[in-house]
Amino acid sequence: MNVAWTLATASLGLALASSATGLLATSHRPALLRGLSLPLFAFSGLAALACGLLVLAHDTTTILQLPLGLPWLPWQLRLDALSGFFLALIGVLALAAAIYGTGYVRDFERGRDQLPPLGAFSGLFLLGMLLVIMADGAFLFMFAWELMTLSSYFLVAFQHENAANRRAAFLYLLMGHISGLCILLAFGVLAGFGGGFAFAAMRAAHPDFLWAGVAFALAFTGFGIKAGLVPLHAWLPEAHPAAPSHISALMSGAMLKVAVYGFLRFVFDLLGPLHWQWGVAVLAIGSVSALLGVLLALMQTDLKRLLAYSSVENLGIIFIGLGLALIFLGTGHRLLGTLALVAALYHALNHALFKGLLFMGAGAILHSAHERDLDQMGGLLRRMPWTGTFFLIGSLAISGLPPLNGFVSEWLIFQAALQTWQLESGLLRSLIPVAAAVLALSAALAAAAFVKAYGVAFLGQARSRHVRRARRVPLSMRVGQGLLAALCVAAGVFPTTVIAWLGKVAQELLGAGLPQAGGQGWLWLTPVSPATASYSASGVLVALLALAALAAWLVRRGAVRRVRRCDAWDCGLAPPTPRMQYTATGFAQPLRRVFGAWLRVDETVDPAEGGLRYRLQTSDRCWTLFYTPVVRLLDRMTRLVTRMQAGHLRVYLAWTLGTLLLLLWLVTL
Repeated sequence: MNVAWTLATASLGLALASSATGLLATSHRPALLRGLSLPLFAFSGLAALACGLLVLAHDTTTILQLPLGLPWLPWQLRLDALSGFFLALIGVLALAAAIYGTGYVRDFERGRDQLPPLGAFSGLFLLGMLLVIMADGAFLFMFAWELMTLSSYFLVAFQHENAANRRAAFLYLLMGHISGLCILLAFGVLAGFGGGFAFAAMRAAHPDFLWAGVAFALAFTGFGIKAGLVPLHAWLPEAHPAAPSHISALMSGAMLKVAVYGFLRFVFDLLGPLHWQWGVAVLAIGSVSALLGVLLALMQTDLKRLLAYSSVENLGIIFIGLGLALIFLGTGHRLLGTLALVAALYHALNHALFKGLLFMGAGAILHSAHERDLDQMGGLLRRMPWTGTFFLIGSLAISGLPPLNGFVSEWLIFQAALQTWQLESGLLRSLIPVAAAVLALSAALAAAAFVKAYGVAFLGQARSRHVRRARRVPLSMRVGQGLLAALCVAAGVFPTTVIAWLGKVAQELLGAGLPQAGGQGWLWLTPVSPATASYSASGVLVALLALAALAAWLVRRGAVRRVRRCDAWDCGLAPPTPRMQYTATGFAQPLRRVFGAWLRVDETVDPAEGGLRYRLQTSDRCWTLFYTPVVRLLDRMTRLVTRMQAGHLRVYLAWTLGTLLLLLWLVTL
């Protein structure tokens, strides 16, 4: 494992070097960001990927103590199967983002944006994520967590001349610190029982059910904020679109998975015995997040906001799997709990791949067409064929269509939910099918959302002049997208190989794997047993290719009449124009009518010069239900506090005397 530690320290050192060299990329030396900082960033990701795969291959656990930290609390790093999986996930996404970024940042070199903050904080962002994954103590974990949060705050606020970006960055920083405080308190509960802040001491702690529940609630809240679970997701659709696109891909694809890692490390590794009641809470929040996230995604016309809300949905799906795992493990069904955990890990990997790909596709459109509004796009497939092809692969994957990777993980979660009949509790046997139905509805709505996104953006005619002028993006941006697109296909076609690696994580956390998943060979996936369910992605792929070949052969032989292409009959009116096409807003109108009770829809028709003006605004009800009352309460409290500032010295002395008397009284109790 010395090689693994060499790769691990190399990934940390290269990330730090990328940050340091990024500071040198001034307006006089802009090429340093592309020529030095981003290549170091890519090598850091490559080293993390190699380290993670090596740790998973050897399936061992090692600890390294650093000459840093406090005298009584040194920093320790840990490499095990769980950290290895997430290192590989972050590494592959960092590698693709760095390759993509070398072409994407060219626009910033010609603009007014400052390059040193982008390069410096990108490296620190990657360093923070890697340190969180490797930390083996609460002190280093919280240091790395705050480093990750603060560095990504500056990346969200990178284009700070935009007031919306400043607001998004402030909201993200505020929610990030609340998240960190909850996690710190959760660690404090375990440290109080374990007598130390090292993870080894926390594993030895044995809190009772009440205090274990308190620690779980704090951890679930803290990591749920960072993961963007409803109703704590308000920062996510604001922050992700504000960041540069390759950073958005990292935030959505990697940073949200760091929150998943933290939840897994705390609950499944440190907290001790699992209780099914926790699983019910996780399952409920995950289900609401999946449904509300995809509904809000479906209503968006801003492409990056659509992708951000889709991340809320997919993190909800991951936590549906984790909730099922907690329920099954808490009721003594280890095999089913293992299946649900592996399915959640599989979807975490899949979401990192296809969401990173889709954010890069949105960034390519922004780079070439300078547009994020779907209602202004159209016809981009002719102008950007490679980006259109890769975006199509990502859209099919996130919609859960075989033989791509998104289908496999969602199918595995369904397979776990279908085993509810083995539970004895009638309440659980009624609750889990409801969650499965919500998951099915969310998958269908996700497909509708990405039919809308792809169809409106890439098909039809261009709706604006700058979209008509769009051209292919640089080669590096196409390579970054192509890497993730190829992995989406590979992870869908070879699911048994992926599950064999994920089974090592489950073996470490739960002491059980899924040996029966590949029992019928690499061609067939049998998660429970061959008699229960099986799936062959390779078979689906071969069938699709054979069908395409047959269709091509029939067309060539003349058995199928070729379609004559011409303009559609226009009833004698003017030729078709882009205004006659379906817009993103019009596409979502039927679903907006059906699910309007879940959303806050403001729809008005106002008189305007020469006709009428239609206005539509769809917003999140969570703002009015949860955040607005808190803001009003804080406003009232601050008004009361300001009355203490009387401006007279005797009043301040009286407050001081009263505080001292209160403290003395408390001490003497």
